[in-house]
Amino acid sequence: MASGKKFMKAIRVSEFGNPDVLKLVTDVPVPSPGEGQVLIQVHACGVNPLEAYLRSGHFAWRPSLPYTPGSDASGVVEAVGKNVTAFKKGDRVFTRATITGGYAEYTIASEDTVYHLPDQLNFKQGAALAIPYFTAYRALIQKANGKPGELVLVHGASGGVGIASCQIARAYGFKVFGTAGSQEGLNLVLQNGAHKVFNHREKDYTEKIKDAAGAGGVNVILEMVASVNLSNDLKLLSSGGRVVIVGCRGSIEINPADTMMKESSIIGVGLYNATKDEWKESAAAIIGGIESGWLKPLIGPEYPLEKAPQAHEDIIQSSGATGKMVFVL
Repeated sequence: MASGKKFMKAIRVSEFGNPDVLKLVTDVPVPSPGEGQVLIQVHACGVNPLEAYLRSGHFAWRPSLPYTPGSDASGVVEAVGKNVTAFKKGDRVFTRATITGGYAEYTIASEDTVYHLPDQLNFKQGAALAIPYFTAYRALIQKANGKPGELVLVHGASGGVGIASCQIARAYGFKVFGTAGSQEGLNLVLQNGAHKVFNHREKDYTEKIKDAAGAGGVNVILEMVASVNLSNDLKLLSSGGRVVIVGCRGSIEINPADTMMKESSIIGVGLYNATKDEWKESAAAIIGGIESGWLKPLIGPEYPLEKAPQAHEDIIQSSGATGKMVFVL
């Protein structure tokens, strides 16, 4: 049993709905790790848009109630289950998925979804790693088959996945354009790898991107809000260009003819479709980036667990995202 503690604080969702269904409970039993599982004392946990979609009940898949949200936790290993060889009590770790939920003082994760947290990063940065960086790497390298030298536009570049995308694209030798909705956001995007930035609140910003891209157009667009931008994205692409859809909040009308002349592609990304080998590859790239010093998660707003409803409100409403939202325990 964790440090002799029998009960812990955790967020529980007992019904689907608005952010106020996220309830802080103080008497949740501390779980015990089963075979191949790791018990982690959570120091920080990332807040992701997907967790808000799941909580609302409007997502294609629904967790069974009641449940604790949260997949990218970071902290210290408290105990390991049978046959766990890669981790021991006291190890600093981060997760890309949890079994019992990361919005809690302790969480259980399967050994194959846990990674050692390099000393270069603190726990808040550890909680900003998995979903943003695995998603960005999958979108740019595994799905778009991006090649060094290509021009990448990160559309909505100041949030968690956006910053991750800019850092990866710059380190891998791409030319990087980014958009954001505030001066603060634009500055952060420039500081994190973009060569040029554009304010997507300006009416003529797509014209500016077109001019800056030149006759060749944009090779790869990483799109965080496809429900707003997809139609315009198709007009910005190069011949053989790809729009990779990372985020979307509804439907949009497009003209398929916009894809024909350029033989362009629209590619969706669902992180959890990754194979074992793809997870391995992504993890190696991400750990390598941390050790080389170019991969530095940018922390945005921080919340205590009891402010979970506010965090969910902010992650969906926030118009000028800046860095990764995290819970700090």
